[in-house]
Amino acid sequence: VKKKGLIFGTDPGRTFLLVKKLREVTNIPLIIKLTPNVTDISEIAQAAQEAGAEALSLINTILGMSIDVETRRPKLGNITGGLSGPAIRPIAVRMVRDTFQKVSLPIIGMGGITCSQDALEFILAGASAVAVGTANFIDPSTALRIVEGIKEYMQRKGIENFEDLIGWLNID
Repeated sequence: VKKKGLIFGTDPGRTFLLVKKLREVTNIPLIIKLTPNVTDISEIAQAAQEAGAEALSLINTILGMSIDVETRRPKLGNITGGLSGPAIRPIAVRMVRDTFQKVSLPIIGMGGITCSQDALEFILAGASAVAVGTANFIDPSTALRIVEGIKEYMQRKGIENFEDLIGWLNID
C-alpha cells in the first residue's frame, strides 16, 4: 500500500458513518475489527454498536517500527508495520475488558493467543470467542489444544455453560 497502510477506525464519528453505510447496503452480519491504535477503544466500539454492528473483533496489530542501526534505515519496506503475537496479548486483554464494560455486543478477542490459558484470559475479560493467528503458523493444532484446555478448565471449576465464563473476571 503506497500510503503506508490506510489507518481507519481511529475516530468514533467516522467509524459510526462507515458502519452505518455498510448496514444500509447489506443484511449480512457485520463483525467490526477494531484497531488498538487509539486512546480509548471503547469509544470506537460504542460507535460501531450504535451504527448497527452485530459483533466486534479486537484487536488488530499494533503499529511498530524496527530500525537497522548499521544502515540507519527502517527494516520494514513501509517504514512501519503491525506487531502481532504474544507481545500484544496484555494490551489486547485490557482492550477486550474495556470494551466489554461499555458495549453489549459479542466480542471476538485476539492477539497473542498460544494456549488455553491465553484464551481464557480473553474470555474472562469479556470475549465471547477467540481467534488464533500467529500460533497457527507454528503449530496448526493450536486451536484444538486450546479447546481441550478450556474444557478441562471448565470441568476443574465445575462450570457447565461456556457463557458463564464470559466476563467472569474477579477484581475484588
